[in-house]
Amino acid sequence: MINRMKKLLTENELLKPPTIGQVVKGKVLSKGKKAIFLDLGAIGTGVIYGREFLESKDQLKNLKIGDEVLAKIIDLDNEEGLIELSVKEASQEVTFEILKEKKKSGEVLKVKILGANKGGLLTEVLGIPAFLPVSQLKPEHYPKVENGDKNQILKRLQKFIGKELEVQVLNILSESRQLILTERIKKKEKTPSQLEGPKVGEVVEGEISAITSFGAFVKFGDLEGLVPFSEYNMDNLKVGERVRVKIIEIKDDKIYLSLKLENEKFH
Repeated sequence: MINRMKKLLTENELLKPPTIGQVVKGKVLSKGKKAIFLDLGAIGTGVIYGREFLESKDQLKNLKIGDEVLAKIIDLDNEEGLIELSVKEASQEVTFEILKEKKKSGEVLKVKILGANKGGLLTEVLGIPAFLPVSQLKPEHYPKVENGDKNQILKRLQKFIGKELEVQVLNILSESRQLILTERIKKKEKTPSQLEGPKVGEVVEGEISAITSFGAFVKFGDLEGLVPFSEYNMDNLKVGERVRVKIIEIKDDKIYLSLKLENEKFH
């Protein structure tokens, strides 16, 4: 982590006037039971104490005189005339920079599900709280509950607690210090010779896997798509029923189907 943090500091940063929020590098001058002092070179002497010291005590306890530390400036001139620092905030700052890189590159991450609520699954990435909304689950993990019963949805989601899922960073909420994840992995663009999979306009055979308050799910091969209510033209659909469906849209890895044009059943 320290090496990644160092990369965020340019060679001439220490020549500029220090500012609150800036991440700086210093050497340990002295250590006490309630504070640690850092030599910040041209900008002066810094101190980590009070709540900032207590919250990072485990991280600081093994430091020796002369060791380098990266910290974030939280006060330029405290009561003792020192620059007040936070190593915890510096670590978080750099962690968010790393997460921004992961989001930009589309890196696939493995996360362990720690909890669930009616809106989705709870986890963390690099120590940062993260949320995986129901809408961003893979079709096969989506809690298909009749009439959209929220209590039943929660029960289905709780089954994922303790399991590992592969996700990507969808959004970074800087103000709340939280991540929004997606399980709908966006794959890198393929060349024309590599393109495979379903095409819009294609008619496929499948089996109704679930019926919900907003439509019916149809599984065909290893894929699954949604038939919205607007694309029904027959009543009394049943789970397990074989049907022909037409692919009418593929958007954000979601497949939308129609039963209107092809409605022959297979038994």
